[in-house]
Amino acid sequence: QVQLVESGGGLVQAGGSLRLSCAASGRFFRINTMGWYRQAPGKQRELVADITSGHSTNYADSLKGRFTISRDNAKNTVYLQMNSLEPEDTAVYYCNVDAVGNFGGRNYWGPGTQVTVSS
Repeated sequence: QVQLVESGGGLVQAGGSLRLSCAASGRFFRINTMGWYRQAPGKQRELVADITSGHSTNYADSLKGRFTISRDNAKNTVYLQMNSLEPEDTAVYYCNVDAVGNFGGRNYWGPGTQVTVSS
């Protein structure tokens, strides 16, 4: 199984920055794609960005240029640097990973971390 621990959320003023982290631990062979999703109140969960083990990245079109995803494969950790934050970025941000282990291939979600951007 895989456990995901997220950190870095909080309250920030518009124009500010935050850096989210998500560390994967447990019994697995490898982590493939890691990503961040977000869900604002009353809205569906949406992809923010994801990154493969080879560091190929994919972003939601509306967030390109403000958000940067990266990962440290040695630490099984994915990061999301968020700059020029806007009130519309307020949401719960969820880490998501594809892991391979004795359990086969499985997708896991973190518990979520709240990001609130004040105007």
